[in-house]
Amino acid sequence: MRTTSSAPVEAQRIQELNGVPERRGAYVLYWMQQSQRAAGNPALELAIASANRLGLPVLVVFAVTADFPGANLRHYAFMLQGLAETAAQLRERGVAFTIRHGAPDAVVLELAPQAALIVCDHGYLRIQKQWRAQVAAAAAVRVVRVEGDVLVPVAAASRQREVAARTLRPKLLALREQYLRRLPSVRPEVSAAQLRVPSSLALEDVPGALAALRIDRTIGAVPGWTGGLSHARARLRAFLRADLAHYDVARARPGAPRVSGLSPYLHFGQISPLEIALAIRQSAAPAAARESYLEELLVRRELAVNFVDTTPDYDCYQSVPEWARRSLHAHRDDPRPHVYDYDQLTQARTHDRYWNAAMREMLATGYMHNHLRMYWGKKVLEWSADPAAGYATLLRLNNSYFLDGRDPSSFANVGWVFGLHDRPWPERPIFGTVRYMNAAGLARKTDIEVYVRKWGASAPAPLAL
Repeated sequence: MRTTSSAPVEAQRIQELNGVPERRGAYVLYWMQQSQRAAGNPALELAIASANRLGLPVLVVFAVTADFPGANLRHYAFMLQGLAETAAQLRERGVAFTIRHGAPDAVVLELAPQAALIVCDHGYLRIQKQWRAQVAAAAAVRVVRVEGDVLVPVAAASRQREVAARTLRPKLLALREQYLRRLPSVRPEVSAAQLRVPSSLALEDVPGALAALRIDRTIGAVPGWTGGLSHARARLRAFLRADLAHYDVARARPGAPRVSGLSPYLHFGQISPLEIALAIRQSAAPAAARESYLEELLVRRELAVNFVDTTPDYDCYQSVPEWARRSLHAHRDDPRPHVYDYDQLTQARTHDRYWNAAMREMLATGYMHNHLRMYWGKKVLEWSADPAAGYATLLRLNNSYFLDGRDPSSFANVGWVFGLHDRPWPERPIFGTVRYMNAAGLARKTDIEVYVRKWGASAPAPLAL
């Protein structure tokens, strides 16, 4: 379905950021930052519909900041691969695209004087909120934010920090059908071919663009993962064809994983969660498998967004629930048979071969099976000198090595290790009443020996560019 008059973006996804009116201009400016895609992007569709209403072309700008907290070559390589594809797809639609190196708010404000309207997408991290607030305050033009990387708008589901999945789930399920509707594509009525807005990076040469950036190169790019919507869709098709039907019973088997592998693409906004959800709903897989996947995509993922959006210190140990911190503190002086420092962990040099295998998977691929992530995180807590130090170590590992690190789900997952979105369990040494996981449980519930054979000491090392 295509339309030229208006974009069917739900009102709950749209927020006015500054109350300034529109004006005469050379283009409608879409500041792309979180939603790095040319399809299934509500912010883009609203920008095109607004440009049609004003008789203007659309200019999309993406700003690359070389000092995004925790990001390194691994993340920038994947992101620029995706942006190269996005830029080409935008131009095919008659939309102009420019990519510039600099602080995002400063880059956008350079282009704001000629804009009749600025549309931006929604980011939930503290730095993303700061960028948008600064643009809204300084731009003498209307700024509109569109939320397109969750299935249910965050504020529509809940305006408070939710205790756990059990408290958010009924709210999301009550709204799910209202928002699981395909987003039509809007055809630009005014071509942007005449706009001449230079870029400062050449996406036609991603390795060259990476070389031009002063970024952390200590953690290299990884094989097996290529950024971009086409690669995300290929993974989705493969998952639907071979693995979704078994997802509810086989997803806890890291040795022979039957998972989608879409989290890095969701992290960078390279594929819409709505596109994934609709494909899952329309598949011929058993209902139990479909609902199991939607539980992760909708409830668990958007619980993490709720946490980050409502918790200013989401990346600090103090964001862990008070009951958990109190219990961990009571056991902070318990004897710890094993204590490892950061370097030992990054070299996978522990006594635990299950943990070492998981670490090697992360080092080599930027990914780790979710069931192993839970065990992996619990052991970092157990092997740290104190809980706060363990939290800092785990967050650093998570954000540095995972392709989907520095993400609401990442911050929530780290918090979960320390009791976030969980309940008290029977008390035990070191953990207190925080949930404990052991190797015996991993061996009982998963095919961990198959996994260890795959990611043992001979696992491949990460590549550098």
